[in-house]
Amino acid sequence: MVTLLIFILVLGVIIFVHELGHFLFAKMLGVYVYEFSLGMGPKLFCKKGKNQETEYCIRAIPIGGFVQLAGEEVEDDKNIPKDRKLQAKKPWQRFLIMFFGAGFNFLFAIVVLFFLALFCGSASYEPIISGVEKNYPAYQAGLRKGDEILEIDHHKISTMDDISLYLTLADHTEKTEFFIKNKEGKTKTIFIQPKKEKTKEETTYHYGISLQAEKNYGFISSLKYTVVKTKSLFKQMGITIQQLFTGGVKVNQLSGPVGIYSIVGDQAKDGIENVIYLLAFLSINVGFINLLPFPGFDGGHILFIVIEKIKGSPVKPETENMIHTIGLFLLMALMVYITFNDILKLF
Repeated sequence: MVTLLIFILVLGVIIFVHELGHFLFAKMLGVYVYEFSLGMGPKLFCKKGKNQETEYCIRAIPIGGFVQLAGEEVEDDKNIPKDRKLQAKKPWQRFLIMFFGAGFNFLFAIVVLFFLALFCGSASYEPIISGVEKNYPAYQAGLRKGDEILEIDHHKISTMDDISLYLTLADHTEKTEFFIKNKEGKTKTIFIQPKKEKTKEETTYHYGISLQAEKNYGFISSLKYTVVKTKSLFKQMGITIQQLFTGGVKVNQLSGPVGIYSIVGDQAKDGIENVIYLLAFLSINVGFINLLPFPGFDGGHILFIVIEKIKGSPVKPETENMIHTIGLFLLMALMVYITFNDILKLF
């Protein structure tokens, strides 16, 4: 029950922040907002704003949310002034409204990371090995505590996150190439074949490397950590999406709500600090994915704005809505597939 409540809270906060970005910029730019809803399905609670314009609702299913803007649908609402409809706004105004859902997710994550580092300490991000287990391949290949990893399979390593990323993406059936610098400043290349270990639940591959970093405290350290960590998370998302399209990451490796629920449960066991970090991590993920130029996403709407600027006239609303509907249908099908795989992983 505790995990479920934390899961709902984490997703609820991320979705609220995202929709708040759309809502505030829509209001700021004069677009009529019918409804601001948290959750999906039947309405549980609704209240009109002071000007009796926007209806603020909480719905029964505590996953998802939306802001309903005038002019989004093909059907024309004669009761709304033309200049208050989304499609009547200039392209740059529509761009801001569509972008700042994700934009608020990014800003929120940055604030969370900063205050997490400020109050709980910021982990050093230098890619230096903190420990090597003697019975594992890394030690046998020559890696030692204090060695700095400069490259993995010819990918430049700048942070500890880079190490985790490229070791995850490495072909574990082959040797992984490490270019390292030891404590004396000497560099060398070594090859490590990870150790395969099987359990009833899964098959894993271990190098025998520890990356637990010491924590730093203070305002400046927190600022540096926030900049580096934010940049690192964006890099991870970009490379993961690229690998998804090139086959390096399989669709069945993605996680949906069920998978996120399991992750939230695991992080909650390790303390509130991990849950707060997960909040920032997922917020950046949600923002990044929403900006992909795919129909149904905010990035899909932005793509049509770019097309409008290139061709000099807007795409017919009927055509755009049809494309977004098809995109949403495909996204729902993908979500069902991912959720089914998440459930299978539980057994």
